[in-house]
Amino acid sequence: MSGQKAYDGFRVEAETGEAMRLTSPAFAEEGEIPSHYTCDGADCSPVLSWTEVPANTKSLALIVDDPDAPDPAAPKMVWVHWVLYNLPADSTGLPEAVKPAELPPGTREGQNDWKRKGYGGPCPPIGRHRYFHKLYALDTVLPDLGAANKARLEAAMKGHVIAEASLIGTFQRRGGRRR
Repeated sequence: MSGQKAYDGFRVEAETGEAMRLTSPAFAEEGEIPSHYTCDGADCSPVLSWTEVPANTKSLALIVDDPDAPDPAAPKMVWVHWVLYNLPADSTGLPEAVKPAELPPGTREGQNDWKRKGYGGPCPPIGRHRYFHKLYALDTVLPDLGAANKARLEAAMKGHVIAEASLIGTFQRRGGRRR
């Protein structure tokens, strides 16, 4: 598989030069996500920024999920917190608490595991969970997938991912159990 790497079931072509990067001023790689962005706070999306998007990118997709649900000691599922696709290739990020009307033109929202569109912040029932923010550069603009879930978006992206970047944050609730 020379010149390529496997990622979430996709074959991603290695890019020359700088790798695409995804960052947030709200938390560092593998750092704690502030409670403001969780069910214990405002439950709003953090600022996200990206750089080094390949020149041949036609659109971007973002998936935020938790592979540690419900319990990091015995994970049984991946809980999806946010699904966005058809972000413009020339976009450079998203502001804090972004509302649907504030998304870049053409961006589509998929459905999270609460069965609604939009961001749903961390709200782990037990233990410290990891939250993967994954950005994909695609060589196409996807058709309207409706209220697509993560699986439907990944199926539509298959064969079109040319680069990826991820940012992992962690969170553990201090109090009661709520999802």
